[in-house]
Amino acid sequence: MNNNKINFNAVRFVTSAPNIRQMPEDTGVEIAFAGRSNAGKSSALNTITQHKSLARTSKTPGRTQLINVFELSEGKRLIDLPGYGYAKVPEEMKLKWQEALSEYLQQRDSLKGLVVLMDIRHPLKDIDQQLLQWASDCELPVLALLTKCDKLKSGARKAEVLRVREAVAIFGGSIRVEAFSSLKGLGVDQAKEVLTEWLTQDDDNTTEEEPA
Repeated sequence: MNNNKINFNAVRFVTSAPNIRQMPEDTGVEIAFAGRSNAGKSSALNTITQHKSLARTSKTPGRTQLINVFELSEGKRLIDLPGYGYAKVPEEMKLKWQEALSEYLQQRDSLKGLVVLMDIRHPLKDIDQQLLQWASDCELPVLALLTKCDKLKSGARKAEVLRVREAVAIFGGSIRVEAFSSLKGLGVDQAKEVLTEWLTQDDDNTTEEEPA
């Protein structure tokens, strides 16, 4: 583990893009947040960065239709991907979001880690599993955050985390599973630890490669 630090509170909004062609240059390091439209993705981003309204939250899941780009520092970005799997949006719109999501995940070279958010009460839906399998196939590390964990008592919460950890083992690859609550601040430190490691891994490599 490295000793580099990331100031998540220094994050700033850069742009909202309908596809990867309208995103910033594909350099540096990006960490993407993906999840079903009611999994609490925006709340998690706001909590991790300590910004109340960095990512828009809505009582109507599925409202986020664009790829939202946030910059922490030069060459280090957080990406809020369109929510997926919400049944009440028109099929044509759902397919358009799915296409943008797939295109980003498969073609963005600067993508170095994926945060998959799942409601702890309803984890590992089919589309979640597809995303985890894809990440494993691409050797992309994953942090699976089981959101809204404050809805469960401590014992049930721990049991569900263990169950999901065992279940994701079939995908292989690097998948870390943690309980998370935006409301209670549970799991925030663990999430920041993983994100920092991903965002600064190239910093250590650069230092090692510099001539004496």
